[in-house]
Amino acid sequence: MDSAFSKRFVSIEPINKGWSDDKKYCAIDADGIKYLLRVSPTSRHESRNRLFGLMQEVAALGVPMCLPIDFGTCDDGVYHIHSWIDGEDLGQKLPQLSKSEQYALGVKSGQFLEKIHTLSAPKEQEDWAIHFNRKVDRNIAKYMECGFKFDGDHHILNYLEQNRHLLEGRPQCFHHGDYHVGNMMLEQGKLMIIDFDRYDFGDPWDEFNRIVWSVAASPYFASGQLMGYFGGKPPLAFFRLLAYYIVSNTMASIPWAIAYGQDEIDTMLKQSQDVLAWFDNMKNPIPTWFKENE
Repeated sequence: MDSAFSKRFVSIEPINKGWSDDKKYCAIDADGIKYLLRVSPTSRHESRNRLFGLMQEVAALGVPMCLPIDFGTCDDGVYHIHSWIDGEDLGQKLPQLSKSEQYALGVKSGQFLEKIHTLSAPKEQEDWAIHFNRKVDRNIAKYMECGFKFDGDHHILNYLEQNRHLLEGRPQCFHHGDYHVGNMMLEQGKLMIIDFDRYDFGDPWDEFNRIVWSVAASPYFASGQLMGYFGGKPPLAFFRLLAYYIVSNTMASIPWAIAYGQDEIDTMLKQSQDVLAWFDNMKNPIPTWFKENE
């Protein structure tokens, strides 16, 4: 570890968790205060510097999160130092809570996301319909070439082709990039948002494409998230686009999983069947798991 950190911290323990390429550590200073230390390759200096600034903006909105404290360079690349969250993974905690508690936490997560989405996308951002249509084309092509197929894929392929017009004229904003229960924690009962590592910009409603993982943990939480974000039942236009973004991800998930082995492939194949069931083979854009209250 960099000598600069050895002077700053009395203990630095690696954290072997998550999908990020960053090296992560629990760092403790002489006063016993814990911090999250992340180290990225030097090649990511510009994007990491930008992320640090964006996280400062998110924190200023009052979103509870790992607060950005310091950014700089070290022997191993570039580093972020954040406040430490001493809590439990939300995905593991939710099953222990009542349905109403799960729902209420979902509402909170939706309200936090609505705040995050007040941050604008850069003015030079490419038109959303052009950008996402290209992504859909790429996802379909990779799926068709990957060698694995799931039952009912024609329903999803038809939905993607017949609903491209939904992408026209969509606004764009800052995205957390991976917003689901796996990137949330509970600290003394308080919901905390973590890991903005996959941030990007796009249609605010596209941010919900990861909600499949929240549904798997708790349909009540996922429903509450939608209600909290919209301050009531979302409009039908949202559900149509939600279905679009989820099934586009479904197509992409199969070829993505191949690099991680059969277990991951099986997980994604099962998820494809869950998604088709939610939307009644793409005949109903309102998913079966959605509940207006707990």
